[in-house]
Amino acid sequence: MDPEHPERRGPDAERLKPGLYVVATPLGRLSDLGIRASDVLRGVDVVAAEDTRTSRVLLDHIGARPTLIASHEHNEARAAQAIVERLRAGQSVALISDAGTPGISDPGARVVAAVHAAGLPVIPVPGPAAVTALLSVAGFTEPRFRFEGFLPARPKARRDRLAQLARSDAVVVLYESPHRIVETADDLAAALEPDRTVMVGRELTKRFEQLHRCTAAELPGWLAADPDHRRGEFVLAFDAAAAEVSDTQSADALLEALCTELPVRQAARIAARATGLRANDLYRRAIALRTGREEAEEEEAEDTDADADTTVDVAAAREDTREPGSAGRPLSGPPESA
Repeated sequence: MDPEHPERRGPDAERLKPGLYVVATPLGRLSDLGIRASDVLRGVDVVAAEDTRTSRVLLDHIGARPTLIASHEHNEARAAQAIVERLRAGQSVALISDAGTPGISDPGARVVAAVHAAGLPVIPVPGPAAVTALLSVAGFTEPRFRFEGFLPARPKARRDRLAQLARSDAVVVLYESPHRIVETADDLAAALEPDRTVMVGRELTKRFEQLHRCTAAELPGWLAADPDHRRGEFVLAFDAAAAEVSDTQSADALLEALCTELPVRQAARIAARATGLRANDLYRRAIALRTGREEAEEEEAEDTDADADTTVDVAAAREDTREPGSAGRPLSGPPESA
């Protein structure tokens, strides 16, 4: 047995010590599985897998014959307790997801937390992760990054979240599915400056892998240019906001508060005195916030009101009760039209 790598064992070697081995598995190419990960999967008593059918292909590829159990988002709490009991009984368990690193926008965190809570060992076996795979080829000079995972599915919540992420002073990494990639690209183009750099990874490490670097404004057009560009699983990253953009957007809360009581230009002048930023920049930011708020309110009204006639009645009522001079309405007021 290799004394430096006790998990590398032949038929007569010692078993792995009891513990939960969190093993990263390939995103696509089976050959990306590391030597240590292969040894661990061959050496553990049990493999807890997100999808046992998917994992069986990998285990057969490396000649591993452990007991295979399911641990996915729908049974994770129950599976966690079963795994804890196996560890207490002296077994070694490997935790894997369908692809990549468990617990990174994949099931696994509850199992790991339960094992920690039980005072039992957790051992990382690092390897592939879509986040780092994309960042390694993105060419962003900002060293910090923020992993956001999947954005909200509902349009309003997704746009609100992107508006917050757009001001990040670190690179932002997102996951997205093929059936929402077009909407997310459109929302990214609206939330970011047109020339902000975006890196797209499609089907990373798989047969039809594609990497594309473009601006936020170009992204929707690239997706529309070829149906294949919209297929597969996606990882996206966009560069950190420029310092002046981040600074201006940091005043959003102050602008919104001031605009509830004051005309936009006056609110921008006061915010400029308070923050040291340019009043013209803050004025443009306040207008953008008001436009975004009105669009969000209109979308929410359409989403929650199934009766078109009622919508018309509400719009009419708003028109009748609107006070003269409401063009300078505060940010929190109702939209011009329903």
